Amino acid sequence: MTGRITIDLFTTLDGVAQAPGGPDEDTSGGFTWGGWQTPYQDQIIGREIMAGISAMDALVLGRRTYDIFAAYWPQHEEGDAEGAIGRRFAEIPKYVASRGDVDLRWAGSHRLGEDAAASVSALRERHDDIHVIGSIDFVHSLLAAEAYDELVLWVYPLVLGTGRKVFPDGTMPARLKLLAPAVTGDSGVVSLRYGPDGAPTTGDITA
Repeated sequence: MTGRITIDLFTTLDGVAQAPGGPDEDTSGGFTWGGWQTPYQDQIIGREIMAGISAMDALVLGRRTYDIFAAYWPQHEEGDAEGAIGRRFAEIPKYVASRGDVDLRWAGSHRLGEDAAASVSALRERHDDIHVIGSIDFVHSLLAAEAYDELVLWVYPLVLGTGRKVFPDGTMPARLKLLAPAVTGDSGVVSLRYGPDGAPTTGDITA
């Protein structure tokens, strides 16, 4: 058996996945809605997110997301809530997709090879449960190559109208299949779990 690759993305109803965690997370393109996820405190969704983090045995991040995580999570390893996440991240290997130099001072960090998508696929031989969190630019390359087993979209009930999207114009056409029933939190956040399902097909509804 080889390991599974899961992509976790926090997104709005209109598909924006940019800077969910904080105002200064990613202001590229003049984005002013950083931190849009923060007001949604949801125990049901929180448990779902924590279950995924607890199960993973490897974490893959794009360069921008890695820098954010590396600056934050080593300082948050105490307590029951954030501390549980920080401790789990400290325990597992972290892999960074970057074309340039990257500071790997976060213990257990490694840089992926030049072909990052192929390098992630190679991790299947070493790990059972590999997660890619955020890292929207890198995720675009994984989606285009269908180099994943599961895409988890945490869909929040708001529309921003601007920002980098999960599926921007020009995305490789693809069909997805639902892998499990949707989970809906008290705040209206919905967790959707999809897997790749080949190329789209068309038909004629009037035939």
